[in-house]
Amino acid sequence: MFIRLGYDIQFDILAEAPIVALLNVHPSRESDLLEPDEVRTEPQIGVESFTDRFGNRSARILAPPGNLRFHNSTLIRDSGVPDLQGFDAEEVPIQKLPTDILLFLMSSRYCEVDLAVNTAVELFGNSPRGWGRVLAICDWVHRNVTFGYSFASPTRTALGVYNERVGVCRDFQHLAITFCRALNIPARYATGYLGDIGVPPTDCPMDFSAWFEVYLGGRWWTMDARHNAPRIGRVLMATGRDATDCAITTSFGHTSLTKFVVVTDQASET
Repeated sequence: MFIRLGYDIQFDILAEAPIVALLNVHPSRESDLLEPDEVRTEPQIGVESFTDRFGNRSARILAPPGNLRFHNSTLIRDSGVPDLQGFDAEEVPIQKLPTDILLFLMSSRYCEVDLAVNTAVELFGNSPRGWGRVLAICDWVHRNVTFGYSFASPTRTALGVYNERVGVCRDFQHLAITFCRALNIPARYATGYLGDIGVPPTDCPMDFSAWFEVYLGGRWWTMDARHNAPRIGRVLMATGRDATDCAITTSFGHTSLTKFVVVTDQASET
């Protein structure tokens, strides 16, 4: 199957400001692209591409005052297969984890692992280890946290989600990631495109989506505490410790968002 991806994001820039953007498809999916995937701007300004510390394809610009537009449209080939399931995937002992995976056991900006250990053990300590334990975490978060765009908050951490029991997709993932790490299961945040493919369409505007990945059996697996079901057509853009590392745009100066449109539609090859 083929998926049309795109975005049109606009800002009002008060004064010259550097901006870092994570708007490209992740390098792991570049071989599936059928059209160029380049960050375009209006007005046209220099875009410096680089790979960040987590292996994401990033870009940075120096935005002039006035209106700034990021936009792109590209086509990607997808398997059309739902997220893979690793029912037999086992936990890897900490002493046997690759050293670059250890980072994803630690506390981070939105994931207060040290504050969640007792709760995680109480809730999931008796769950089957490995895949079963991660499923138990996703089930609990999905059942106990209420989704709503009106609940969006840029400062809510995993502990805040646990206490308030509301949030948007990133909040669901932050809480699930924190519980996993508290039980010594490496987990990382992920963001990208996820359209209404293979599921009933919703009347909500399309947006970028958040999910998370766990390291079991020597590899990363896709998990989603918000939808809590395998989905078709995920297109990864970035991974990191939490939403801090995967922000779509980070502005170093005063900017106001004036337009935000995301496209993720099943399409025919052109």
